[in-house]
Amino acid sequence: MKKNSVFIYNAFILIAVSLIMRTVGMYFNVYISNRIGAEAMGVHSLIGGVYNFGITLATSGINLAVTRLISEAQGKGQAYKNGKIMRTCIGYALIFGIAAASLLFALSETIAYRWLDDARCTVPLRILALSLPPIAITSALNGYFTARRQVIKNALTVFIEQGVRISVTVMLLTSILPEGIEYACIALALGSTAAELGSLIIMSLMYMLQSRKTQAATTSSHEPVARTLCGISLPVAFSSYVRSGLLTVEHALIPLGLKKFGADTVTSLSLYGALQSMALPVILFPAVFITSFSGLLVPEIAESRAAQNNTHVKSIQRRTLRLTLLFSIGVSGIMLFFSNELGSALYPDTPDAGRFIALLAPLIPVMYLDSMTDVMLKGMGQQFYSMMVNIADALLSVVLVWFLLPRYGIYSYIAIIYICELLNAALSVSRLLYISRIKPNMLGWVFKPLVAVTGSVSIVRLIFSLTSGYTTATSLTWAIVCCALIYLLLLRGLYALERDDFKKLRRFVRSS
Repeated sequence: MKKNSVFIYNAFILIAVSLIMRTVGMYFNVYISNRIGAEAMGVHSLIGGVYNFGITLATSGINLAVTRLISEAQGKGQAYKNGKIMRTCIGYALIFGIAAASLLFALSETIAYRWLDDARCTVPLRILALSLPPIAITSALNGYFTARRQVIKNALTVFIEQGVRISVTVMLLTSILPEGIEYACIALALGSTAAELGSLIIMSLMYMLQSRKTQAATTSSHEPVARTLCGISLPVAFSSYVRSGLLTVEHALIPLGLKKFGADTVTSLSLYGALQSMALPVILFPAVFITSFSGLLVPEIAESRAAQNNTHVKSIQRRTLRLTLLFSIGVSGIMLFFSNELGSALYPDTPDAGRFIALLAPLIPVMYLDSMTDVMLKGMGQQFYSMMVNIADALLSVVLVWFLLPRYGIYSYIAIIYICELLNAALSVSRLLYISRIKPNMLGWVFKPLVAVTGSVSIVRLIFSLTSGYTTATSLTWAIVCCALIYLLLLRGLYALERDDFKKLRRFVRSS
């Protein structure tokens, strides 16, 4: 299969797997939310904020570093370096993973009592600390398989990981642990830790089999790798430390700010849980269709740049920006118009969820575009710039939460999300356009999809209002599917979707 077809083939695998797993994860999140309640989800979100910082410390930019190093070695015809690269990177991952686990375990009680102001977070944090070394090593192995274009192995690992997480968590919640918010969080922590251990075992076995097959065809390299590794990973790691640390502080400040605004503990945790653990997962769910490509963009861009194929790099960037906007504007319009129905169908006991979905839906194009732009910047070696932008974004968010939330409540936090996302996207996109010399087509990339999504939603709402309406989850699903299909037809009719897009898709299908 040709190189372009390999890229599309891997992307389709990632989309299919990510869609299945994201759907399963979404239903699992709905199940957990409806079972343990909004307050427990709020406590779980507090734990998650600290745990995410632990993951950031454990991985310390290793995934990007492995992907870049292996991709560049292959682009230069130096695949014999792979063994040396992986030994160095796994050692790096072990050091940071063990350090992060030790730190989180030792400080879990202090964090729970003095920082999160909730003793129920102590035991779950200690359990989650045990998963950090496996996560670090798995992240390195994931980068290796991504760079080698063997995403099916990453996909298999995701299947197993999600299956273990759901099985262990449901078993603990339904038959072993007693009821209560603390025990619900312990069940979620044990499920996540078991899943990460399973992921490490499977991915390690696949890597050992892979390296055994290729060992005879390669020779050892005596060139130093550690300096190059640190040059790629540490700027990303430092950025991630600062940003993740600031986000952890921000998430801890939200319930405290809501209490100062006048809400009691239960109400503040419920609002926080409804926003972070219910509405945002729905907003980010459709991103699976584009983020599946993001893992392939870094090796594709890095390898093409190493081979000095700048025309191919520019083509990838232009197509990615255009398709991201076409997709995200459609998602934004559909989710905005169906927000109340989605909230009622997914979280019938939490009316705030639908309202938060409606408030965040217009921001979807900015969020999705910013995410894909950051990936392309990293593929071009612009991780330091991304680091500075992300730090500025997170710092501004913390400052605004500190001053505005106690005065204006939860809706000021929605405004803060808008301000920070818009700033981050503006700085990132402008940088990418400057270094790539791409000229955006605002008519075709923005205005035409706005017209198309408005037309598709209006047609579907009119049809369903004349029939049965959205009486069931099935009818709501059909309404959304019809909107998406009509949106695609209108995009094609307005020439926002190019004929070349369909040609490449047909060529891929035939070649497969």
